[in-house]
Amino acid sequence: MFFSAVILYFGKTLFIPLFFGLFIAIVLYPICHWLEKRHVHRTIAITLSISIVVLLFALLVWLLILQAGTLHRDWPELQRKFDESLPDLQQWIQDSLGITVPAQNRWWRNALTNVSTNAGSMITEVFGKTTSGVLMLLITPVFTALFLNGRRNLVLFLEKVTGERFRHRLHTILHETIHTYFHFIKGMILVYIIVGILNSLGLLALGIRYAILFGFLTAIMTIIPYVGIIVAAFVPITIAWVTKDSLWYPAGVIIVFSVVQYLEANVIFPRVVGTQLDVNTWIILAAAIAGGILWGASGMILFIPFVGILKLVSAHIPEWSALHTLLSRNKGVSRPRL
Repeated sequence: MFFSAVILYFGKTLFIPLFFGLFIAIVLYPICHWLEKRHVHRTIAITLSISIVVLLFALLVWLLILQAGTLHRDWPELQRKFDESLPDLQQWIQDSLGITVPAQNRWWRNALTNVSTNAGSMITEVFGKTTSGVLMLLITPVFTALFLNGRRNLVLFLEKVTGERFRHRLHTILHETIHTYFHFIKGMILVYIIVGILNSLGLLALGIRYAILFGFLTAIMTIIPYVGIIVAAFVPITIAWVTKDSLWYPAGVIIVFSVVQYLEANVIFPRVVGTQLDVNTWIILAAAIAGGILWGASGMILFIPFVGILKLVSAHIPEWSALHTLLSRNKGVSRPRL
């Protein structure tokens, strides 16, 4: 187990895009197979299937850019209000926390000095992360296309590894795996839609500008553990502060995001995704945490369906019935019939 974790951790540069490619290939297989049954050439069918994912991703990015354009046009007004509100904020900090305005100014100067000093390393790190992210986005569709194109050889390989005796079980597991991944994606999309709607409704109730943009952007950013919600919430909190006449509004934004984040982590995500995979809630949480430790945000996405597949496999192996009982959502799971 330890050596497996070490291999997964140090090999994440390969494994993350590889498994994302496999992940997408399994989900796109029904579409690709449907096109091929209608005499569409496999290469064209694969291209069309992957194009659907690319177009949906591009549409999401375009909508966010469109909404961000509105924010950019209003930015001079927001900056003016920020400059006007800054003295009031400093005075409030002095009255409430006892930190004088000169001390606050010194702190900001020191912070800016530290940022300037570490700017080179920060830019290098950001550039490296951005480059690796772009490379992953580019290589993942390649892996997807290769898996879809060579799926027969992959199945033949698995048949030879498992042997003739387990061939029927293998095809049953593969069939159920495709449905598991599909339901997982449906669950994930549903989670982000619910979280985005709840965020947007909370911000709309407070009268915050660009509520829908920030509501759904914050929902998407929750895919990055801990840091994502903080980064995404900073801008709407700031806008609430500079556009409203009371500090209760930015406090309200913090409360909205905190409550929705709590519901997402403890109610929405485990129940929606866990129900789709039919996996025990605490196993879902443990898999997400383990994936986050090993592979970061990507691991939190990939490790949960891995557990779902492990549950499927254990259902068809009598010797793994105890593991199947542990992973299953329903209590008192009986011994699987083969």
